[in-house]
Amino acid sequence: MIRHSISPAATQQGLWFVVSRGRIWLNATQQLPRCSYAELALSAMPEHICWLGQAEGLDAFLVINHDHIEHEQDWVSPRELLGHGECTFQLAARATQVALFLQTHRFCGQCGSAMQLVNWELAMLCNKCGHRCYPRIAPCVLVGIAHQGKILLARSSRHRQGFFSILAGFVESAETLEQAAIREVKEEVGVDITNLRYVGSQPWPFPHSLMTGFIADYVAGDIVCQPNEIEQAAWFSLDELPEVPPPETLSGQIIQRLQQSAGK
Repeated sequence: MIRHSISPAATQQGLWFVVSRGRIWLNATQQLPRCSYAELALSAMPEHICWLGQAEGLDAFLVINHDHIEHEQDWVSPRELLGHGECTFQLAARATQVALFLQTHRFCGQCGSAMQLVNWELAMLCNKCGHRCYPRIAPCVLVGIAHQGKILLARSSRHRQGFFSILAGFVESAETLEQAAIREVKEEVGVDITNLRYVGSQPWPFPHSLMTGFIADYVAGDIVCQPNEIEQAAWFSLDELPEVPPPETLSGQIIQRLQQSAGK
């Protein structure tokens, strides 16, 4: 549970996630600060501090700060913390998602009054009309499809040339994860799949997604790329892949699992 912490002890040592505009501040050694709040020397108001969890024996805190922008190179995307370990990345994802939630729910969407962060759960409450809001989480599906020693990979219009990944898409209202996976693959590349097997999940703070991964079997269909969404798609040999997501990502883990299965 994330709890609101208004005033951590001045001498309390913590792991600090200083967030501004979706980016996280690293200190002079390019590490997350491990110190007391007083040593941070930031201008964040107390209501902008949240306890996130624990890591490496320290309490981890979020601080929303907009004045500490002296050196742009010291601010990194949560993606750049993937290599710092799963726990650190998850806390970074939580920090940026909570920061976005707090910044976008300052006023009630029902009556327009100021919202307050409650101290017993992660929610913003309007004391005037009682409207309560929780952080938005957008579920997405990832689908790895292997067939005859090959894997179906695609490059979206958002990806750079030469970089490919497995198929992905957002879950729609009143849709199961499995239905979303089948629909997205059909829409994006025109292929029918079956026999979905769940692999795992990963928080993905861009800005507030939860990735859910599947492996599926190919049934039928020729590749037809969805206009304005998929630039390229093809079957690649599992032994000769283009540039793909790293193993710290769920997409990379699914690709590795399919490679391992093919090598048995």
